[in-house]
Amino acid sequence: MSLVSDKKPEWLKTKLQTAGSFARVRETVNNLGLHTVCESAHCPNISECWSGGTATFMVMGDTCTRGCRFCEVSHGRPVGLDIFEPVKLAKAVKEFNLDYVVITSVDRDDLPDQGSLHFAACIRAVKRMNPGILVEVLIPDFRGREDLIKNVVDAEPDVIAHNIETVRRLQRLVRDVRANYDQSVSVLKAVKKLNPNVRTKSSIMLGLGETEQEVCESMDDLRSIGVDFFTIGQYLRPTKRQMAVESYVHPEVFQRLKSAGEQKGFLYVASGPFVRSSYRAGELFIKSLLKK
Repeated sequence: MSLVSDKKPEWLKTKLQTAGSFARVRETVNNLGLHTVCESAHCPNISECWSGGTATFMVMGDTCTRGCRFCEVSHGRPVGLDIFEPVKLAKAVKEFNLDYVVITSVDRDDLPDQGSLHFAACIRAVKRMNPGILVEVLIPDFRGREDLIKNVVDAEPDVIAHNIETVRRLQRLVRDVRANYDQSVSVLKAVKKLNPNVRTKSSIMLGLGETEQEVCESMDDLRSIGVDFFTIGQYLRPTKRQMAVESYVHPEVFQRLKSAGEQKGFLYVASGPFVRSSYRAGELFIKSLLKK
């Protein structure tokens, strides 16, 4: 059995679902002028998550100052920050009656603090209006500046994630030139240095030309700095403007890498074709772990 394919296989075909809370989530997000990475990045899990009443919120606008070759989020010159966004976000979380929320953002290299204080304000507003909620954040690299990372850490989110995206060898091919492997690793290392008790998380995409050995080496790099959670998913080309998929990886490979990650000591590994860094399947485990 072939474990890679250059044509989209059956296991990557899904049926759009718009039942349940799908319409309510869309209406609330639109009414409050918020953005979700679900829509902006054309996530394949949007119908599953939105129908279940959950969404990954994207703060600081929908235009990124970076231009990674895999990403569908618009890039260019962003508009100014919405000072009311933290309160709007907190209201949306309350409306959905969430007990676990994921917040991410675009890169804002145009701002002196790269948006770190605004990100922190969003975390604090959500926690203030929603007592007991667990907050996971997926942060930019802030150019590796520890003082900016500290702004987010000091807001006390429960999980701080930052994605390495791909293996070391493919970084320049896949990511914006201002991002790189060592800088991303340094961000996760800085989080643990600033607060050893916060849980950290990272994610990688398959199908870009990497080898299993290279993925395992990336796992070793992350475990060496104490990263707790790791997710592995299939890269799916959003439009023809993004880089092409090199291969579609068989679910058996994902399972093999999941087992390898668990053996290396990650507390949780989510691995599968549709897994994304904010994939809700991992929330149940992470939520129960944090509440202990």
